[in-house]
Amino acid sequence: MVYQWLENSQPCLLCDLPADTAQPLCSDCERELPWLGPHCRVCALPLPADGLVCAHCLRRAPSFQRVEAPWRYAFPLDALITRFKHQSAWPFGRLLGALLAEHLRHAYLEGLPRPDLLLPVPLARLRLRRRGFNQAALLAQWLSTGLQLPLREDLLLRPRDTAAQQQLDAAARRRNLRQAFALADPTAIAGRRVAIVDDVLTTGATAEALSRLLRRAGAARVDVYCLARTPAPD
Repeated sequence: MVYQWLENSQPCLLCDLPADTAQPLCSDCERELPWLGPHCRVCALPLPADGLVCAHCLRRAPSFQRVEAPWRYAFPLDALITRFKHQSAWPFGRLLGALLAEHLRHAYLEGLPRPDLLLPVPLARLRLRRRGFNQAALLAQWLSTGLQLPLREDLLLRPRDTAAQQQLDAAARRRNLRQAFALADPTAIAGRRVAIVDDVLTTGATAEALSRLLRRAGAARVDVYCLARTPAPD
């Protein structure tokens, strides 16, 4: 039997030492990633103990069923995502996308329903022109290939350019996203299980706005797949 890592001659993208996993990543660097650990069963917010639901989800259940994320948004993952998004460092995005696909395979084996469609979060037109690509669409493409899931990049639209979410608090994010999204063909959603794909979930305002839109169009289930979940400010 020949182990896959013995055939991997790639260097680790994080430390440049030989990779001893199936990905361009060494096992030491893989262990150092900020794995999510205990989290809310609904929105994946990091919590002190596993199997709980956070206070926000208890007060008001979100429109999505479940968030799946392998990591907390912390060093060095935050730097990798930033380089992927803002410096076009696609190898980092490809690596993280492959690890997210591996995480989802385990989740499916544990009972998470496979979606009928992957839907990347659309990027505002102005930011798309400036950046040159939509990082959520790239992640969704890699997941679609790795997991053999259908992908529709044309269904979710962002007809209105809104302010960047990163600089806004939770309330401002919700106001900023009012009527920011639309569906190109609502009939393609009715009765189907869909998964929204994004890079980071912070307050959940974007995921909630899109999930409400999809549920109103008749989606049977909406999940959210992302690389990382931001911890609560406190």
